Amino acid sequence: MTADLKQARRARIDAADLVRYALRLGDDALIGAQRLGEWIAAAPQLEEDVALANIALDELGQARALLSYAGEVEGQGRDEDDLAYLRDEREFVNAQIFEIPNGDFGRTIARLLITSAYQVELYRRLAASADPTLAAIAAKAVKEVDYHRDHATSWTLRLGDGTEESHRRMQQGLVDVWPHVGELFESDELISRLVHAAVAVDPATLEEPTMAYLDAVLAQATLEQPEASVRHSGGRRGIHTEGMGYLLAELQYLHRCHPGATW
Repeated sequence: MTADLKQARRARIDAADLVRYALRLGDDALIGAQRLGEWIAAAPQLEEDVALANIALDELGQARALLSYAGEVEGQGRDEDDLAYLRDEREFVNAQIFEIPNGDFGRTIARLLITSAYQVELYRRLAASADPTLAAIAAKAVKEVDYHRDHATSWTLRLGDGTEESHRRMQQGLVDVWPHVGELFESDELISRLVHAAVAVDPATLEEPTMAYLDAVLAQATLEQPEASVRHSGGRRGIHTEGMGYLLAELQYLHRCHPGATW
């Protein structure tokens, strides 16, 4: 697609659609970062404390860029802090998989493997967006999430093909997380409009390459892909799990207690 055609399509999009899309991506990254940050000083190894903290910081950087852009396009004076700390639970539009409690280390690695595999495919394609800001954010982010995927893959192999106990915990982690996987690949009218404008990526197109990667890793790790009896959804519409309220209470507490404070 030529640059002129991309620009023409982008010019026809509704700013509100672009804000909502940037919030979806930004909320995924923000909530994912918050959950990973909970492992600092609690991971099974000192080096893993550092590794998970660095991954969380990568996601926080992505969240800052995306939320800042959402506030800029919205034009109502809200910045990244306003969007992170002053929205209520129903205003967040992250996929539920990012917010579910960490559980044990096996569950956290299962979630990181799945979400990073999805994000690699997402950001690779989004780097060609007709929106130059989203394209630039994606081009930087794909290098980061590629490392996140490698890290999660290494641990999945280590745990899955390790001891009987590590295998059991890793398999159970996958079982716990799997009901939330399908939501990552859901599309809707917002996505359809932005895909037509060459701005967004259709999540449905990411399922095949993401699952192919996961299948290969699980097979090598002697793990089985779970069969989810239920499929949870609703995060993109502001419907969240019980754990989301507790997460936001911790995330937003300081800012709400001291509004307008500066360091």
